[in-house]
Amino acid sequence: MRKTITILFLMLAACVSAQQTTITVNAKKAGAAIQPTMWGIFFEDINYAADGGLYGELLINRSFEFPNNFAGWEISGKVTLKDDGPFDKNPHYVSLAPSGHHDKHTMIENRGFFGIGVQKDAEYRFSVWARVPDGGKSKIWVDLVDVSTQNEDQKIGNVGVEINGKEWKKYTAVVKSSRTLAKAHLRVWGDSEVTTDLEHVSLFPVNTYRGHENGMRQDVAQALEDLHPGVFRFPGGCIVEGTDLETRYQWKNSIGPVENRPLNENRWHYTFTYRYFPDYFQSYGLGFFEYFQLAEEIGAEPLPVLNVGMACQFQNGEEAHAPATKEGLQQFIDDCIDLIDFANGDPATNKWAKIRAEMGHPAPFNLKFLAIGNEQWEQPYYDRLAIIAPEVRKVHPEIKLIGTSGPNAEDKWFEHGWAAMRQLKADLVDEHYYRNIAWYKNWMNRYDSYDRKGPKVFAGEWACHDSGKKWNHAGASIYEAAFMTNIERNADVVHMATYAPLFAHVDGWQWRPDLIWYDNLETARTASYYVQQMYMLNRGTNVLPTTVTLPGGKPAANPVAKGEDGVFASAVIDKHKKQIIVKVINTTGEAKPLSIKLNGVKQLPTTAETISLDCSDYDAENMPGKPERVVPKTATVSIDNATISTQQAAKTFTVYRVNL
Repeated sequence: MRKTITILFLMLAACVSAQQTTITVNAKKAGAAIQPTMWGIFFEDINYAADGGLYGELLINRSFEFPNNFAGWEISGKVTLKDDGPFDKNPHYVSLAPSGHHDKHTMIENRGFFGIGVQKDAEYRFSVWARVPDGGKSKIWVDLVDVSTQNEDQKIGNVGVEINGKEWKKYTAVVKSSRTLAKAHLRVWGDSEVTTDLEHVSLFPVNTYRGHENGMRQDVAQALEDLHPGVFRFPGGCIVEGTDLETRYQWKNSIGPVENRPLNENRWHYTFTYRYFPDYFQSYGLGFFEYFQLAEEIGAEPLPVLNVGMACQFQNGEEAHAPATKEGLQQFIDDCIDLIDFANGDPATNKWAKIRAEMGHPAPFNLKFLAIGNEQWEQPYYDRLAIIAPEVRKVHPEIKLIGTSGPNAEDKWFEHGWAAMRQLKADLVDEHYYRNIAWYKNWMNRYDSYDRKGPKVFAGEWACHDSGKKWNHAGASIYEAAFMTNIERNADVVHMATYAPLFAHVDGWQWRPDLIWYDNLETARTASYYVQQMYMLNRGTNVLPTTVTLPGGKPAANPVAKGEDGVFASAVIDKHKKQIIVKVINTTGEAKPLSIKLNGVKQLPTTAETISLDCSDYDAENMPGKPERVVPKTATVSIDNATISTQQAAKTFTVYRVNL
């Protein structure tokens, strides 16, 4: 009888084993090192990502420099626009004169970015450069108002500011909101008896990220810090190119006193006629100093991208580019060298480093990487990079330079781009692929066959979407998680990967999917955000060789055939935390019996921690108002004889953390 039971037990065990997917992790010898920059973030000023988003300024067109000088403002009474103000790059200001009648008021009112978001009992710092042109004193009143209220008094906050003398001075005051409102306005009332001039009218939350006066919106920046990214690429993207060279992003205009940073046209305000935002400009309040500072504070390596002497190739012919000669490109060469000096130089000997120190950061930012050009292709790009890169290397050989393989990831431009980058000895090559689920299914083994010699890969812009649903739903995010196993296990060739775009305002988006969404009061971290965070928080130090064996003992082809759903896995060791970390993704619609074998480890605990993201609700998305439809959940699982036997739920990404 015992013999029969034993045989039945062995047969049952064999049957269960035959149905299991087995993941075998070889922990005896650590493989390729995982770069600290492996997982990061990419910032582009699209979807109101800077002004109206990450940047804390609550007022639009604060210096009256938009082409329509009163864009974003309502005016009443005797308001005059003038252009001989104290800041040469922002010369416009307004003069508020008495109306001539005590019951007529001269006033300006700012609507903010789709309204001004204020929280009950929160404080807001109003500031303005002002003077009394005829001398003496005046007083202005600053009101936060609810323009939609049916209450007797629209005011939800009020403060008075006294102005003294003919000279321009900066004045500040704090106003508190009496309630929470997503779409408040700001009114500034002029003195009924004295003319007052106002320039650079500004409103910030007192509670900005890390308390900086010219700071970031707290909740939005905190979402970045909580990711723990290894690298931060900025300021774009296509805005680096500009629709034309005149409107390209110029970093030198984005530093120094914030009041004197000139307005720049944002090429995204007119690019998409179906999502048109004519009042979308760059104030440069969020500039290169702030980008470097933010990178430092969230613990990421800064990765600036500069223009290569070319405007957007999609929109222009050759005539829009700077001449492909050293003389024609000298300005762009200087921009690269001067930026490195601004970031890393000695304030005692370098004028750009001195500006950095004067802005409040005497110590260097320790810049290590610089990208030259964004998503350009073919000979016009190669010719210009071939001139600029050697000149930069002569002065700063310590900086790793990044070139691009063009806008696609699988065509002739891409192949030509890689060949050119090898010839030019780029340190990394920037690849972009915004693609649908079908594409990701077919490229799950993308980096397995890459050449291990020559430049490394920077996957600089990528995201997965459904062909008919270009938003951040869980159904696409599970494939992003699966694709990242391919990046991770090829850490010897892929040194950076940054999801893009980063931000979108619910009232001002033009491109999706995006990692973080917000309105004027709340943020929402998408399912894609949590996929990225689960990798970033479980980066590890070295890859561990990992194989996936399908039921019946059939080896998976890295890990499955093209176009199929399946089980995907990668594993790393973290030598600092003394952990083995296994990432497993089941993209199928059925739960999978799973066996994770940890070979080469003599002593293990009896349990492992798990963090799981359930993406089985295909259309589920996290948005302001509903930010937690798809969130990670933690649990534990047993370890027996160096094996984790479990069930991998359908459409689920799980991280298994095993302490050594």
